[in-house]
Amino acid sequence: MLVLLLSRMGLSAQETIATNEPPRQHSPHRATLYSLALPGLGQAYNRKYWKIPIVYAGIGTIGYFALNNRENYLKAKEAYIYTFNNEDYPIDNDLIGKYNANDLREIRDYYRRNMELSWIIMALWYALNAVDAAVDAHLFDYDVGENLSVQLSPQFTIPMPQQNPVFQPPATGLKISVRF
Repeated sequence: MLVLLLSRMGLSAQETIATNEPPRQHSPHRATLYSLALPGLGQAYNRKYWKIPIVYAGIGTIGYFALNNRENYLKAKEAYIYTFNNEDYPIDNDLIGKYNANDLREIRDYYRRNMELSWIIMALWYALNAVDAAVDAHLFDYDVGENLSVQLSPQFTIPMPQQNPVFQPPATGLKISVRF
Protein backbone atom coordinates (compact mmCIF):
# COMPACT_ATOMS: atom_id res chain seq x y z
CA MET A 1 0.00 0.00 0.00
CA LEU A 2 2.81 2.41 0.94
CA VAL A 3 4.69 1.58 -2.29
CA LEU A 4 1.57 2.33 -4.32
CA LEU A 5 1.12 5.65 -2.54
CA LEU A 6 4.76 6.64 -3.03
CA SER A 7 4.72 5.65 -6.67
CA ARG A 8 1.55 7.70 -7.23
CA MET A 9 3.19 10.72 -5.58
CA GLY A 10 6.18 10.31 -7.88
CA LEU A 11 3.97 10.18 -10.96
CA SER A 12 2.03 13.26 -9.95
CA ALA A 13 5.25 15.22 -9.43
CA GLN A 14 6.44 14.17 -12.89
CA GLU A 15 3.10 15.12 -14.42
CA THR A 16 3.28 18.66 -13.04
CA ILE A 17 6.78 19.08 -14.40
CA ALA A 18 5.68 17.81 -17.82
CA THR A 19 2.78 20.28 -18.03
CA ASN A 20 5.03 23.29 -17.36
CA GLU A 21 2.59 24.84 -14.92
CA PRO A 22 3.78 28.02 -13.23
CA PRO A 23 4.55 27.60 -9.53
CA ARG A 24 1.64 28.35 -7.23
CA GLN A 25 1.62 31.76 -5.63
CA HIS A 26 1.87 32.03 -1.88
CA SER A 27 -1.70 32.67 -0.72
CA PRO A 28 -2.35 35.32 1.95
CA HIS A 29 -5.95 34.08 2.18
CA ARG A 30 -4.77 30.56 2.99
CA ALA A 31 -2.26 31.84 5.57
CA THR A 32 -5.01 33.84 7.27
CA LEU A 33 -7.40 30.89 7.37
CA TYR A 34 -4.68 28.62 8.73
CA SER A 35 -3.91 31.13 11.49
CA LEU A 36 -7.57 31.47 12.37
CA ALA A 37 -8.01 27.69 12.48
CA LEU A 38 -4.96 27.13 14.70
CA PRO A 39 -2.79 29.97 15.98
CA GLY A 40 0.72 29.64 14.58
CA LEU A 41 -0.29 27.49 11.61
CA GLY A 42 -0.26 30.52 9.30
CA GLN A 43 3.27 31.33 10.45
CA ALA A 44 4.28 27.74 9.68
CA TYR A 45 2.69 28.06 6.22
CA ASN A 46 4.77 31.21 5.69
CA ARG A 47 7.89 29.33 6.89
CA LYS A 48 8.35 31.78 9.79
CA TYR A 49 8.80 29.03 12.35
CA TRP A 50 10.52 31.31 14.86
CA LYS A 51 7.24 33.22 15.38
CA ILE A 52 5.27 30.18 16.57
CA PRO A 53 6.75 30.17 20.11
CA ILE A 54 6.00 33.89 20.39
CA VAL A 55 2.36 33.30 19.44
CA TYR A 56 1.96 30.55 22.03
CA ALA A 57 3.91 32.43 24.70
CA GLY A 58 1.45 35.31 24.30
CA ILE A 59 -1.54 32.99 24.45
CA GLY A 60 -0.15 31.21 27.49
CA THR A 61 0.68 34.41 29.36
CA ILE A 62 -2.66 36.06 28.65
CA GLY A 63 -4.48 32.80 29.45
CA TYR A 64 -2.65 32.55 32.78
CA PHE A 65 -3.74 36.05 33.80
CA ALA A 66 -7.31 35.44 32.61
CA LEU A 67 -7.65 32.21 34.60
CA ASN A 68 -5.90 33.66 37.67
CA ASN A 69 -8.21 36.68 37.65
CA ARG A 70 -11.22 34.39 37.21
CA GLU A 71 -10.18 32.31 40.21
CA ASN A 72 -9.74 35.42 42.37
CA TYR A 73 -13.04 36.82 41.08
CA LEU A 74 -14.94 33.67 42.08
CA LYS A 75 -13.27 33.67 45.48
CA ALA A 76 -14.15 37.34 46.10
CA LYS A 77 -17.68 36.79 44.82
CA GLU A 78 -18.19 33.89 47.22
CA ALA A 79 -16.82 35.93 50.13
CA TYR A 80 -19.02 38.91 49.19
CA ILE A 81 -22.21 36.82 49.07
CA TYR A 82 -21.28 35.12 52.36
CA THR A 83 -20.58 38.43 54.11
CA PHE A 84 -23.49 40.33 52.55
CA ASN A 85 -26.01 37.65 53.63
CA ASN A 86 -24.49 37.40 57.15
CA GLU A 87 -23.98 33.67 56.76
CA ASP A 88 -22.45 31.69 59.62
CA TYR A 89 -21.77 28.22 58.22
CA PRO A 90 -18.11 27.15 57.99
CA ILE A 91 -16.38 28.10 54.75
CA ASP A 92 -12.81 27.89 53.51
CA ASN A 93 -12.23 31.40 52.16
CA ASP A 94 -9.41 33.54 53.51
CA LEU A 95 -11.10 36.82 52.45
CA ILE A 96 -13.93 36.39 54.94
CA GLY A 97 -13.25 38.26 58.14
CA LYS A 98 -10.51 40.41 56.62
CA TYR A 99 -12.81 42.70 54.62
CA ASN A 100 -16.30 44.08 54.96
CA ALA A 101 -19.00 43.70 52.27
CA ASN A 102 -18.14 46.98 50.49
CA ASP A 103 -14.45 46.09 50.25
CA LEU A 104 -15.30 42.61 48.99
CA ARG A 105 -17.58 44.11 46.33
CA GLU A 106 -14.71 46.35 45.15
CA ILE A 107 -12.29 43.41 45.13
CA ARG A 108 -14.82 41.31 43.20
CA ASP A 109 -15.36 44.07 40.63
CA TYR A 110 -11.60 44.60 40.27
CA TYR A 111 -10.93 40.94 39.44
CA ARG A 112 -13.98 40.75 37.17
CA ARG A 113 -12.78 43.77 35.19
CA ASN A 114 -9.26 42.30 34.89
CA MET A 115 -10.65 38.91 33.86
CA GLU A 116 -12.80 40.43 31.13
CA LEU A 117 -9.94 42.64 29.97
CA SER A 118 -7.68 39.59 29.77
CA TRP A 119 -10.15 37.81 27.50
CA ILE A 120 -10.41 40.89 25.28
CA ILE A 121 -6.62 41.06 25.03
CA MET A 122 -6.60 37.34 24.18
CA ALA A 123 -9.02 38.00 21.29
CA LEU A 124 -6.82 40.86 20.06
CA TRP A 125 -3.73 38.62 20.25
CA TYR A 126 -5.59 35.96 18.25
CA ALA A 127 -6.54 38.54 15.60
CA LEU A 128 -3.00 39.92 15.54
CA ASN A 129 -1.74 36.39 14.88
CA ALA A 130 -3.97 36.18 11.78
CA VAL A 131 -3.00 39.68 10.60
CA ASP A 132 0.69 38.84 10.98
CA ALA A 133 0.24 35.68 8.91
CA ALA A 134 -1.60 37.62 6.18
CA VAL A 135 1.04 40.36 6.01
CA ASP A 136 3.88 37.83 5.94
CA ALA A 137 2.13 35.95 3.14
CA HIS A 138 1.72 39.16 1.13
CA LEU A 139 5.43 39.87 1.54
CA PHE A 140 6.52 36.25 1.04
CA ASP A 141 7.70 36.73 -2.55
CA TYR A 142 8.76 40.36 -2.13
CA ASP A 143 12.21 40.83 -3.61
CA VAL A 144 14.50 43.43 -2.12
CA GLY A 145 16.79 44.26 -5.01
CA GLU A 146 20.38 45.43 -4.93
CA ASN A 147 19.33 48.97 -5.90
CA LEU A 148 17.60 49.68 -2.61
CA SER A 149 19.56 52.07 -0.40
CA VAL A 150 19.01 54.61 2.34
CA GLN A 151 21.56 57.29 3.07
CA LEU A 152 21.66 59.79 5.92
CA SER A 153 23.84 62.86 5.57
CA PRO A 154 24.11 66.25 7.26
CA GLN A 155 22.67 69.17 5.32
CA PHE A 156 23.84 72.77 5.60
CA THR A 157 21.92 75.56 3.89
CA ILE A 158 23.49 78.99 3.63
CA PRO A 159 21.12 81.60 2.16
CA MET A 160 22.54 83.78 -0.56
CA PRO A 161 22.35 87.54 0.05
CA GLN A 162 20.93 88.14 -3.45
CA GLN A 163 17.90 85.93 -2.79
CA ASN A 164 16.66 87.54 0.40
CA PRO A 165 17.53 91.05 1.58
CA VAL A 166 16.78 90.09 5.23
CA PHE A 167 19.64 88.23 6.86
CA GLN A 168 18.89 84.60 7.71
CA PRO A 169 21.27 82.44 9.70
CA PRO A 170 22.56 79.23 8.12
CA ALA A 171 20.23 76.26 8.59
CA THR A 172 21.37 72.77 9.49
CA GLY A 173 19.49 69.52 9.21
CA LEU A 174 19.60 65.88 8.28
CA LYS A 175 19.09 64.73 4.70
CA ILE A 176 17.56 61.30 4.05
CA SER A 177 17.98 59.89 0.55
CA VAL A 178 16.08 56.76 -0.47
CA ARG A 179 16.84 55.03 -3.77
CA PHE A 180 14.50 52.38 -5.16
